[in-house]
Amino acid sequence: MKHIKIENIAVIGAGLMGHGIAQEFASAGYPVQLHDITEEQLNSALIQIENNLQMLAENEIISNDNIPQTLDHIHTTTDLKSASENADFVIEAVSENLPLKQQIFEELDNICPQHTILASNTTALMPSQIGVNTNRKENILNTHYFNPPYLIPLVEIIRSSDTSDETVSTTFDLFTAIGKTPAIIEKEALGFVGPRLQAALIREAFSIVEQGIASAETVDLVVRNSFGRRLSVAGPFEVFELAGWDLVVAAFQELYKDLNSSSDINPLLQEMVSTGKLGVKSGEGFYEWTEEKQTTLRNRMSQALIKAMQSDGESE
Repeated sequence: MKHIKIENIAVIGAGLMGHGIAQEFASAGYPVQLHDITEEQLNSALIQIENNLQMLAENEIISNDNIPQTLDHIHTTTDLKSASENADFVIEAVSENLPLKQQIFEELDNICPQHTILASNTTALMPSQIGVNTNRKENILNTHYFNPPYLIPLVEIIRSSDTSDETVSTTFDLFTAIGKTPAIIEKEALGFVGPRLQAALIREAFSIVEQGIASAETVDLVVRNSFGRRLSVAGPFEVFELAGWDLVVAAFQELYKDLNSSSDINPLLQEMVSTGKLGVKSGEGFYEWTEEKQTTLRNRMSQALIKAMQSDGESE
């Protein structure tokens, strides 16, 4: 199968996910045009990228020489045409706003060369929704990263019924080449695979707390110190195939009936939002979030992900 040659990358949106995505491609040697609507946001993104690279160098994931090389490959602009007119592959990473994404894709469709692949880093929206106003539906798909993108290897590649096999295989090979672990999702569905599984877990977690079965702190304690550890090295199908599906049926026959299957937002979750208990961003959720506690949690997560990367490198 003939592949589109990918030489130039554009990332639209320099926020939480976009700057990390740009960092990865630049670190792999690709020239990247990073776009956002303000110079302030772009400057902030460059500072964050440099901080990320410094952390990776301190943990010997990359060399110190890679820092200036990576930064040299990133060019910033507030002009969408300048960012994307020569791009072979574009990743949109703006907020989860369908009309905004549709507008950007329509503009990109008019600006980019006909061969250019247009990808969205949406968390849940489907590529057929996002690319509805374009004339290149065969070149449109989703590439869903997990945060932080430079520490978590997986990228879900979601195709629509219109996406060509060439577009999918080119995207798969591109992400493989920069060291990611791409997973092809064959049928578009809201939330793909990762977010759907996370949604099911947090729905049951809220139900457990709401019913008074256990506190939020206990739920976190249980997950971190039990099956959460297993899931970092083996997926759910692998884990339960070790046990045997006959035992699974016996264990879950009654339990399934008692699990939360509501299609409505949990009342406790609605209450948390309505009272302003949003978590870290408001300083309070189930936990009190001081600056020190926020930093401690983020460092704990980052160090665990870095150790996983180091372990992956040693096993190669």
